[in-house]
Amino acid sequence: MTTGKGKKTKGKKNAATQFTGRGMATRVKTAKGRKSSSTRWLQRQLNDPYVAEAQARGYRSRAAFKLLELNDRFDFLHKGQKIVDLGAAPGGWTQVIHECLKQSDSTIVAVDQNEMEPHSGVTVLHLDIFEEDAPEQIRNALGGPADVVLSDMAPSATGHRSTDHLRIIGLCEAALDIANNILAPDGTFIAKAWQGGTEHDLLALIKRSFKQVKHAKPPASRANSAEVYVVAQGFRGAS
Repeated sequence: MTTGKGKKTKGKKNAATQFTGRGMATRVKTAKGRKSSSTRWLQRQLNDPYVAEAQARGYRSRAAFKLLELNDRFDFLHKGQKIVDLGAAPGGWTQVIHECLKQSDSTIVAVDQNEMEPHSGVTVLHLDIFEEDAPEQIRNALGGPADVVLSDMAPSATGHRSTDHLRIIGLCEAALDIANNILAPDGTFIAKAWQGGTEHDLLALIKRSFKQVKHAKPPASRANSAEVYVVAQGFRGAS
């Protein structure tokens, strides 16, 4: 695992997270047959600077900036590592990982039960992480233990807040189980969760396996979203 870390200038964003510019605001008229909620979603997308910047840079999703911002803050991506991206499709996080680690002897494995476009230098596993042998398949693809396990997994929203919260916490716990099985000592685990109450139980569970555990909401996460990321560093090793 790489131990050397580059120094960062306090109070300044990494160049990778700075935008090239913002476009003019766009208004969307309600078209015949389109629900008002769809119009609001479309207008938000068209006026979202992260969406525009993702398109400008060729990222597959605006979520790429969440990982860039998390890495700016916690500094966990380094050349020579073995990285796992759980719930990788459509591949925005995978693109960022590859950009950070390219031209090195790193190994990147992207995992999703949905189909995902291939990416040069990345092994894509079409796999359900709830399968009993999922940790073994991922470790075999890596060729050894992982240095970092990332999860941006989220369930399809039902619209019922409590149900959606419990479902994403369940995905986070499944990702934690993968991490506990494949991480190297001192490794890092980062996963999406939602605020809603039971994330405190999840935090206590993670603290058993990691030396440092924090919550983080990157700027790219929309302000009205309950989304939050659990950042756990210093894996204690498999018990």
